[in-house]
Amino acid sequence: MREKIVLVTGADGGLGVHVTKAFLEAGATVVGSSRKIRQADFDNPNFTALPTEISTREGARVLIDQVVARFGRLDVLVHTVGGFAGGQSIAETDDATFQRMLDLNLNSVFHILRASIPVLRQTGAGRLIAIGSRQALEPGAGVGAYSASKAAMVSLIRTAALENKDAGLTANVILPGTMDTPANRTAMPNADVSEWVRPVAVASLITWLASDDGRDINGAVIPIYGSDV
Repeated sequence: MREKIVLVTGADGGLGVHVTKAFLEAGATVVGSSRKIRQADFDNPNFTALPTEISTREGARVLIDQVVARFGRLDVLVHTVGGFAGGQSIAETDDATFQRMLDLNLNSVFHILRASIPVLRQTGAGRLIAIGSRQALEPGAGVGAYSASKAAMVSLIRTAALENKDAGLTANVILPGTMDTPANRTAMPNADVSEWVRPVAVASLITWLASDDGRDINGAVIPIYGSDV
């Protein structure tokens, strides 16, 4: 990954931290974005922090413009931003919760895709990798808004793969099961974490997809469920 410019959205999150470290260890130049990210979050000269709000079209455009202005191009986009809300049936889900899931899990992807695809196409070998959820394919009771937003995101990424294969750009989505993150451990203190997905495993898969070895994988929806299958 040396000489590659990689943008990781949500770089200081439970998964984003591992993804950022994996690319830095592989020799890439990494731009990490989130609302509150700091340069001190990663002690590496090849890391650049860009605090940004990408929930709007303008915010996403500004972020991509900053990356291009500083580094001249963008080779890889890894989108890890997302959120979860659940516990209510569809009939009980209020408008605010449904809209929040769409904003976090679908609209943010739409905005960053529109801003980044023209730049990624210019490299001739761009990589776009997004993080979905197992529940995009396997919805459960009480998570209707979340599942719907993730399922729509999968459709968007697969469409991007079809629309941009002529430029050598690949777009894939990874569907993890429950990941072993600090937030999930806090939310589910009595769970058997041995069945959960290790974030380092997801990060390893992402770096492989972004490499030259992953160039033949395009439009894939890749499950990674740990031992909970």
